[in-house]
Order: sequence, then C-alpha cells, then structure tokens
Amino acid sequence: MSAMSSGSGWFDEDAGPVVRPYALTRGRTRATSYELNLVTLVVARQPVPPNARGLSPNYQRVLSVCSTPVSIAEVSAKADLPLGVVKILISDLIDREYVVFGPDSSPTDGLKLDMMQKVLDGIRKL
Repeated sequence: MSAMSSGSGWFDEDAGPVVRPYALTRGRTRATSYELNLVTLVVARQPVPPNARGLSPNYQRVLSVCSTPVSIAEVSAKADLPLGVVKILISDLIDREYVVFGPDSSPTDGLKLDMMQKVLDGIRKL
C-alpha cells in the first residue's frame, strides 16, 4: 500500500497552499526600478489612496505592514512572503506612489547604532 493511499500522507497540512513566488509577481524575478535591500526603510503614504483598496491581497498585506516605517526584511517577515516577492511588490507600490522609501543603513552611509538596535529588536521579535 502506498503512503498516499494508507493515509500517512506525503503532504503537510500545516504548510498551507504552495504557490510559486513568480506566480505572485506575474513572472518577474527581481525589482528593476529601485535598489531595495534588507534594511531599506519603507512606509505607506498616509492616508492610503482610496484606489489602493482594489489591490490584490498580497499587495494589501504588504501595504498594511508598511503603515509605520519598517525595513524590507520586516515587511517580508510580517507579511509572511518571500523576500524577493516583497521587493517586487514594494517596487510596484512605490511606482503607484502608495509607498515611499528612504535611506538605508548601508556601509557607505556609516551605520547608525540606533538603526542597528531597531533591526536587532525587530529580528528578536520574530
């Protein structure tokens, strides 16, 4: 008797539906418009434009996470979406002017201790 017919299953019900990342981004594999990295800060424009309600559920999740300034890495974790997908979705939201992004803590800018602490605190909360 095979594993599938015996009921022991090959599937993990806790895993949820499996959707390939490129299906969430209409086949795109990278955000080409902007240089977004893990610590780039993003925030949704306030108030959110009324036509943002017509966005797909994944865009809605990302937009809701961006209600306060957060890093790209935090958006990925809080929206429960892969980092590459989040970069593409945020790039689209920036193009539509629903989200703005600001300076990150890249090595050329000189790392700021308070930003590093915020990132560390965010990682600890995960």
